[in-house]
Amino acid sequence: MIAALLATVLAADGDSPVWLLLLGPAGAGGVYYGLWHYYRNANRSHSFEKETRVAAQPITGSDHQVDTVKGTKRTSIEGDNRDEYRARVQRLP
Repeated sequence: MIAALLATVLAADGDSPVWLLLLGPAGAGGVYYGLWHYYRNANRSHSFEKETRVAAQPITGSDHQVDTVKGTKRTSIEGDNRDEYRARVQRLP
């Protein structure tokens, strides 16, 4: 397609505005590149690994055993609220 368009441009007379045919694909390519560059932000991106310092701290807390279940004696968790939607989901005032 590009070869046919180029052949048309080269074979055209000086009177016909064939350059308008080239303006469409060139404009579409320019718009595509502009939108791609705008949304990609290649020149303004944040490099997390190089620009951010994370200080590691020792783990705090404790674990203690609450209950032991052996086998499959219980089929559900005590105190579950899966059917109580209003108690589980709280609205912010």
